[in-house]
Amino acid sequence: MMSDSFLKTIFGRLTLDSFPIHEPILVATFIMVAIGGAAVLGALTYFKVWGYLWKEWFTSVDHKKIGVMYMVLGIIMLLRGFADALMMRAQQAMAFGANEGFLPAHHYDQVFTAHGVIMIFFVAMPFVTGLMNYVVPLQIGARDVSFPFLNNFSFWMTAAGAAIVMVSLFVGEFARTGWLAMAPLSGLDYSPDVGVDYYIWGLQVAGVGTLLSGVNLLATIVKMRAPGMTLMKMPIFTWSALATNTLIVAAFPILTAVLALLSLDRYLGTHFFTNTMGGNPMMYVNMIWIWGHPEVYILILPAFGVFSEVTSAFCGKRLFGYTSMVYALLVITILAYLVWLHHFFTMGSGASVNSFFGITTMIISIPTGAKIFNWLFTMYKGRIRFELPMMWTVAFMITFVIGGMTGVLLAVPPADFVLHNSLFLIAHFHNVIIGGVLFGMFAGINFWFPKAFGFKLDKFWGTISFWFWVVGFYVAFMPLYVLGLMGVTRRLRHFEDPSLQIWFIVAAIGALLIAVGIGAFLMQIFVSIKNRDSLRDETGDPWQGRSLEWATSSPPPAYNFAFTPVVRDVDAWYDMKANNAVRPTTGFRDIHMPRNTGTGVILAGLAVVFGLAMIWYMWWLAILSFVGIVAVSIGHTFNYDRDYYIPAEEVTACEDLRTQQLAARAAQQPAQTPAQTPAMGA
Repeated sequence: MMSDSFLKTIFGRLTLDSFPIHEPILVATFIMVAIGGAAVLGALTYFKVWGYLWKEWFTSVDHKKIGVMYMVLGIIMLLRGFADALMMRAQQAMAFGANEGFLPAHHYDQVFTAHGVIMIFFVAMPFVTGLMNYVVPLQIGARDVSFPFLNNFSFWMTAAGAAIVMVSLFVGEFARTGWLAMAPLSGLDYSPDVGVDYYIWGLQVAGVGTLLSGVNLLATIVKMRAPGMTLMKMPIFTWSALATNTLIVAAFPILTAVLALLSLDRYLGTHFFTNTMGGNPMMYVNMIWIWGHPEVYILILPAFGVFSEVTSAFCGKRLFGYTSMVYALLVITILAYLVWLHHFFTMGSGASVNSFFGITTMIISIPTGAKIFNWLFTMYKGRIRFELPMMWTVAFMITFVIGGMTGVLLAVPPADFVLHNSLFLIAHFHNVIIGGVLFGMFAGINFWFPKAFGFKLDKFWGTISFWFWVVGFYVAFMPLYVLGLMGVTRRLRHFEDPSLQIWFIVAAIGALLIAVGIGAFLMQIFVSIKNRDSLRDETGDPWQGRSLEWATSSPPPAYNFAFTPVVRDVDAWYDMKANNAVRPTTGFRDIHMPRNTGTGVILAGLAVVFGLAMIWYMWWLAILSFVGIVAVSIGHTFNYDRDYYIPAEEVTACEDLRTQQLAARAAQQPAQTPAQTPAMGA
């Protein structure tokens, strides 16, 4: 028999007790996930697609494919995060009086934390980053992002962070501290198990990915715009991406720092955030919120960009108040850094401090209101086509106004004292994040899907998804506003007052309606792929778009643009169509492109191993994987085979095919020819 010390050296804290064999919910979940995973892996092996996926997707440095992979990650994690939400709603609907519900306290708190972490970091962030990755280079007339390899690496690091969080479901446990791991609760005294370590390493790894992606997109927008595209001729979506990535670059290092200090507290006993030995838990609250509040704006600004593009396209006119939109974006970006200070309200500060930060927090609602009015004025007297993206936009405006108003209420210090720790806050937060970010992402997916894949999404299932999402959302979250105003504290898993139960039951019914909405969305994708031939778009411009991405074929070629477009106006593509600019059909040259690489996947895999080794105190494995990360990184710097040329003949063949498609289309629909005229600056 091996000695205990030897086993401890090899496996650290990992023992047989770390596997939740006695938790029936978890065992059942594990069996389902294992069967599902095995089925997927079996199918991929059977149809021999591993080689294709590795060569064309996993190692790809093409911003379009990386954008799509981000979206897929977001959808997978949405299902996991929503399963947590259903469990919480069910628990709160039944746990009254003598009934303790089905989730014990330690399990409920894990579900609660996992839900917040997954939805923010691994659903909203991949959606937002994926959309920016896909659309921004196309909108500015670039062939790719500034650092193609880093783009691939960023994606895989985000996926690695998601993998670490997913492992916690079955090996060990997740943090029980809320989605921001509040100190001193997250210190060793209160959380001696591996939960908080899973949280720290999951976010540290994913945070590296997000930060690098932010730097990459920032450099791309600043340096790689097409000739003639000054800052004030950029599409609003690109502007919102610029603002978002500026915030990412400014905020994410703070998250890295605060999690590093928390790690030092837990691993070395430094006491930065404890009540003993000179530490201060308030320091943690301040630092985490300096990142946490800008994060909310990091998520919402790209959604604002999507709504601007959608409103302009489906109203068939230029966006009202372009300049004011840009200034509103910039004001929000700057103020996003001030609003975190309202967390001082609940920290015993004096009236002067509270009133000052209350006012600064309220001011951010002014540029947001300006944007909503601009969209409304764009719609005014426009011939609005209520396609799905437009429907999501209208649903957003109504929902977001409610969420915004309640947010302003939370910025009034006396109200905040009463409401900040009640379900009112939960209702407000979900109102702006779901009604803003998620509705925006669904609008964006429906809007740009034909650009990415060459066929539209099925309208019938999309409409079902839309109505169940919107109605389900109101049924789920309006009761929480009422409960919040009654003073019901958030984070509770059990209630004594039976008169409250009906509100929680209504909220649980709302969550079930949303579940139908998610199911219909998956069905929409399935049906669209099945009927892709009837939904195909040959024009590359199915919505009569206005910005440059609609100038290419759908899906765009690997090089995006055979010639760099020349921009003269804000709505560059609309301007080209209006002036009957002609697409060049000759004179193509070799195009310089970055080569695919597997280094990003390998580094992210090693980062997962390193994270898990640090969580379980397997020091030998942590050292080995860290050395591996450094060695592979240095090795990659010696790889000089990083680029290749697409020969002119291939470009010519690709462009000729497009010319034939457009000619066939024009012959079929002569009436539409002027609007559909393919155009491109030389």
